[in-house]
Amino acid sequence: MKDLQELLSENHIKVIDYVENWKQAVEIASEPLIKENLISHIYVENMISSVQDNGPYMVLTDYFALMHAKPGEGVNQQSMSLLVTRNEIDLEGKPVKIFLILAAEDSQSHLKGLQDVIAIFMDKNKYQTILNGQKKDIIELFN
Repeated sequence: MKDLQELLSENHIKVIDYVENWKQAVEIASEPLIKENLISHIYVENMISSVQDNGPYMVLTDYFALMHAKPGEGVNQQSMSLLVTRNEIDLEGKPVKIFLILAAEDSQSHLKGLQDVIAIFMDKNKYQTILNGQKKDIIELFN
């Protein structure tokens, strides 16, 4: 089982000012995982289709979306990536600045890593650090 540092390594974290829409944000957030062949484009398409079919249920709280699709389909290796945008993006009526991509190989093996990352997001000060969008500070939280 991978620990959080392996799942969400420094090169899987991006901070940008602005993207045009949530679909582009999902694609940009997924780029490091595609580049390393951890996921395929099918997984990205499945995440986007899932929101289009089911609405913004992946937005767990203001500004935070946990993007995922069905485990295994298009996932070559369990992994995560993070995109923080300094300007909020509308995701089907919900404002989002943090896109966490979760690529799970199956329905169980990602749970420890997910629990670790959610613990960081649940800490009010750490969550604010992520929202502030300083990449160096964000990387320190996950390493």
